[in-house]
Amino acid sequence: MGKESLSKLLNTWETNASKANDLTETSISLFKSDLIRITALSQIYKLPEHEVIASLLHEALNELEATMPYIEGDKVIRVEDGEEIYEDIGPMPKYLAAQKNILNKAG
Repeated sequence: MGKESLSKLLNTWETNASKANDLTETSISLFKSDLIRITALSQIYKLPEHEVIASLLHEALNELEATMPYIEGDKVIRVEDGEEIYEDIGPMPKYLAAQKNILNKAG
């Protein structure tokens, strides 16, 4: 193992350790076919199933957020470089408000 390999390994451990600190346990129901795929991924990558599930869910949510549509409303909320920016009346503002509400309730 060279220096680069050890450095990469340490970075991977560091990343995984910081992610593990943020993990919260919850119970979910899965389709049997999805559980089989998750189990197969955990076996070939030698990771616990809960880490595979957490990683997949995290990436899916990031992608979902990135693809949420912006729906232009009638109200101008600001002007940038001479261009009027209209309020978003799509799902994103409601989604962000729900997240904020949940965070506030959690303390």
